[in-house]
Amino acid sequence: MSGSEKVHGERSENYQVSRLASRIQSTIISNCLTEQRWQKHVAECLQYRFHAAMVPAAWVKKTAEALRGSGIRVASFVDLPFGTMTSAGKAFEAARLVQDGADEIDLMPNVGFLLSNMEKAYSEDIRGVVEAARSVPIKVMLELPLLGPKQRERAVALSIEAGVAYLKNASSGAVGIATPEDIRFLRRRAPAHIGIKASGGIKTVLQVRELLLAGADVVGTSAGAQIMQEQAEADRQPDSEPY
Repeated sequence: MSGSEKVHGERSENYQVSRLASRIQSTIISNCLTEQRWQKHVAECLQYRFHAAMVPAAWVKKTAEALRGSGIRVASFVDLPFGTMTSAGKAFEAARLVQDGADEIDLMPNVGFLLSNMEKAYSEDIRGVVEAARSVPIKVMLELPLLGPKQRERAVALSIEAGVAYLKNASSGAVGIATPEDIRFLRRRAPAHIGIKASGGIKTVLQVRELLLAGADVVGTSAGAQIMQEQAEADRQPDSEPY
């Protein structure tokens, strides 16, 4: 989501099902992903009209074909979970994802470079992917729970300088649960044209709502269908607080 496509966090509390879904990047990451499970994932994205279908690289081309004309974006990722692929390898993979139909790419940078004060290598690792992807927006997974206060500040600054379109708090719940505090930290430091993606252990409507209100533009979750079902059930309760 870049330029006019970006949807910076609305501060309204009225998140109905369709509006909530339009902020969710429904994610499936598995080394055992079968065609049957992929088909279910695509069907859920079409049913709920999620913002994007996040899939592993090998499934990008099929996903792009399946979602063509739907308005649902195709997203994938590079070098998850470790970020230790060569920078040239990351750039090559990003270019291939774009060729196969990816609309957005989440990038795992080399966190070890940053922890080693190798800031030039950290920045160039990211910049190479940004340049290879051309106009396709790059979302950098900062892994904030692994960083100290100064490292967090530098990760944000270097990523913005490298040309990313989004700052993302973390790659998954295994690294850390997404918190409103981390999202506010990113939103305060990001220029208006930089989007914020929340990710990590997001499984409930309340979490999504809090993260959006904190300033997230989109949230990534593998529990998208579950969250939509929860919201639909809440909407059926006459005395429930609207989201």
